[in-house]
Amino acid sequence: MAERTLTMTIQPDWRRALRFAGQAAQAETYQGETLNFETPVACFGRLTQRRWALIDALLGAGELPIRALARRVRRDVKRVHEDVVVLAELGIVERTAQGGVICPYAEIRIDMRMKPSANAA
Repeated sequence: MAERTLTMTIQPDWRRALRFAGQAAQAETYQGETLNFETPVACFGRLTQRRWALIDALLGAGELPIRALARRVRRDVKRVHEDVVVLAELGIVERTAQGGVICPYAEIRIDMRMKPSANAA
């Protein structure tokens, strides 16, 4: 299998985003994975600056125990654990059988596009 990639998108029409992801899943070759947020507020509400720092520390690092990750980002173990729970719920990181955490992606892309809203005058 090819190295895994994740593309984060902001698409208010979640049905459209789901259709797009379904089409990618039907392709004969790996198209990467998609995580969609309906609004920028939803994205940045879940992916805080501290959580981005965890993703950055994990990307390409292999499996790390929570304590080692906390030392790497110079944060409290309890708070890092709380953030890892959120990142795991989103599918950005994965917990391992040994209790560690890993970011399984070789690359993470962010695709954010804004267009004038229908209400713009």
